[in-house]
Amino acid sequence: MQKALCAALDLGAFVTVLTPPPGMQRGGRPPVLWPKQGCQDTENISSSRRRQRSKVPYVVRQCMEELELRGMEEVGIYRVSGVATDIQALKAAFDVNNKDVSVMMSEMDVDGIAGTLKLYFRELPEPLFTDEFYPNFSEGIALSDPVAKESCTLNLLLSLPEANLLTFLFLLDHLKSMAEKEAVNKMSLYNLTAVFGPTLLRPSEKESKLPANPSQPIIMTDSWSLEIMSQVQVLLYFLQLEAIPAPASKRQSIPFSTEV
Repeated sequence: MQKALCAALDLGAFVTVLTPPPGMQRGGRPPVLWPKQGCQDTENISSSRRRQRSKVPYVVRQCMEELELRGMEEVGIYRVSGVATDIQALKAAFDVNNKDVSVMMSEMDVDGIAGTLKLYFRELPEPLFTDEFYPNFSEGIALSDPVAKESCTLNLLLSLPEANLLTFLFLLDHLKSMAEKEAVNKMSLYNLTAVFGPTLLRPSEKESKLPANPSQPIIMTDSWSLEIMSQVQVLLYFLQLEAIPAPASKRQSIPFSTEV
């Protein structure tokens, strides 16, 4: 396998580039798009970026910023469910671009904000890692050769649409920060990946082993268990990498393969 020829870039240094421009700080009112059914996630995220003059959706940044202010030491953050009415109220506020959304978040329980962020990613009609690349990520993470695994998974990551990639890197840095407080919040990297892995990486409905609207209780099968495990492992792998190649390098169109 050809090794990826990408310049390493410190993730923390890269994410600082995503700081909102003037006029986009907490309390501003840039337009926001909540995922709309029937549209692909790339369309939603890209449109959001153009309209907001930001590469990361406003709802994502605002929720993360509030959680990093007040939720870093909350026990079970992201694992504990928020109040459903709070989550729906915050979603509605983002949906109509409510000017008081920042005030609403400052007065809301952090679990409700975490639940809103999870809901945003869950309601994307197509997951952040896209239907197209999902099977390749699953194959890449299963490679036994560590060099081949890193080359394959990083090339796949850099092949994602730019808006998806930048949003994922922003989330990645946020989750690493949360895990640094594991001694207090009890959320290790693995616990966080168990929450977000199946949301960011999931098969399309036609490929999924789960019914879209099950009429009977879902039975945990071996194939489904392996699928969930793979989703968790992909996210955990990226969280444990010390550096992620510069996104600009993806334009070099480096070939990748899941074959060793």
